[in-house]
Amino acid sequence: MDPKLQQALTRWRRHLHQHPELSLQETATAAFVCRTLAELGVPFISGVGGHGVVATLTRGHSNRSVGLRADMDALPITERTDLPYASDNPGVMHACGHDGHTVSLLGAAALLAQDADWTGTVHFVFQPAEEGYGGARSMLADGLFDRFPMERIFGYHNWPGLDAGTIALHDGAVMAAASRIDIVVDGHAGHAAMPHLSRDPLLASASLVVALQSVISRNVDPLQSAVLSICTLNAGVAANQIPSQALLSGTFRSHSPAMRDLVEAGIRRVADGVGATFGVSVGMEIQHGVCATINSSVEAKLAASCAEELGGPVRRDLPPSMAGEDFGWYLEQKPGAFAWIGNGPATPGSELHNPGYDFNDAILPVAAGWLAATARRALAS
Repeated sequence: MDPKLQQALTRWRRHLHQHPELSLQETATAAFVCRTLAELGVPFISGVGGHGVVATLTRGHSNRSVGLRADMDALPITERTDLPYASDNPGVMHACGHDGHTVSLLGAAALLAQDADWTGTVHFVFQPAEEGYGGARSMLADGLFDRFPMERIFGYHNWPGLDAGTIALHDGAVMAAASRIDIVVDGHAGHAAMPHLSRDPLLASASLVVALQSVISRNVDPLQSAVLSICTLNAGVAANQIPSQALLSGTFRSHSPAMRDLVEAGIRRVADGVGATFGVSVGMEIQHGVCATINSSVEAKLAASCAEELGGPVRRDLPPSMAGEDFGWYLEQKPGAFAWIGNGPATPGSELHNPGYDFNDAILPVAAGWLAATARRALAS
């Protein structure tokens, strides 16, 4: 990569890191993307599915087309890095590397704009609201694949714990489907010294948290993958009162619709049983968020081949993650592949969603180069 372009990528990435915006609020980020695309001479349309931006390059007369995607939003996390380009937006941080993903896609656009040795159409999809706010579905609902036809689509996520610049491609499942659980346990409040006159929702909730662990350990095939975590439990306001209500929330993850349904049925069955045991009412709402991200085998092989041609390390042996990624919504409608690109060692504080995390600028040329190379190969194959 031209050193001037590499320097520009680093400068752009640190600018975005310093000015993060939450999901559904990516106004300045989208404006920066549009401004940079204009400087690169790449046509674009903004306001797709909210703050989404889609840029398009076309060469020659081929009717082949491909999409490349990056996410743009940040997280409600207070940064603790002391970097000179640390977030200046209090309580908001690029703790998942979407600043690097965005700039990698800008870099791919720059590389392909400078290269006349390909034909077809490349759509660069800059997606808002990936962090649990349905950005992919919003862009699809706004006609992404109708307005910007593409035969297949590719993207990536940086991956701490994988050697910097290593590109990993999975055959099949990459990331999990994620569902949210909200539980309300209603009992009868009473004096802590006279518990027999109450129906204790806190005791029932404590039993429920433990009992729910049996859904995975005793219902899921040990050779399959699923996870269930109850992450919040709120009840009571006084140390000498049994409360009237307890609120719990959590998540469960799987790699297939069948497994998702099995786990959901187990959660409901156990919750009903605990409610009956303790004489409390258990209400539940389950919201299915992102679907599983599952690579198609042809596209995964194509993307891995492009990674190998770049000359860096390539992994095909990594297990999938139970983290969620809404790129899966695209893969439900189009063939494609989602890669992991190593961000370097996952030392304490450098993990995703950690206040000490920072995207590794050294992998920007690798990521941009892989995206551009994959687009070229997809158009030619």
